[in-house]
Amino acid sequence: MHVFSLEREQQWHPKHHVEKILGKAADGDVTVACWEPGQISPYHCHPFATEIYFCFSGGGIMRTPKETVPVTPGAFVVHPAGEVHEYENGPARTMLFRVRYGTDMLSRHCAWRGNSDWTQSADDAEYYRQHPVV
Repeated sequence: MHVFSLEREQQWHPKHHVEKILGKAADGDVTVACWEPGQISPYHCHPFATEIYFCFSGGGIMRTPKETVPVTPGAFVVHPAGEVHEYENGPARTMLFRVRYGTDMLSRHCAWRGNSDWTQSADDAEYYRQHPVV
């Protein structure tokens, strides 16, 4: 059994969201993700893992190539392995609880809105040449 307190585990950073892995179990991990207002994640996927977010407080918008949905307290979003997605935080601090499970937690990044310093890796560019975002 694993027991965690999201309130106690939260960490914040003004320049980027903080993802803190709280524990690992079998083929996955559990994380608290803390977002300051307006922070945006890279547009990415996990080719070999399903990713589930539960909104504990705050909220924002989750985007995939096919849809954009609001994320509010109590909502959860499930991204199947390989689904490209991006989270954009709203005007308040947000705490998300994340569960990932699969054979590999690897992330592949294709873009990062609002981060002019970001450069795509050669491995990620090759991945998206083979798996174009539709």
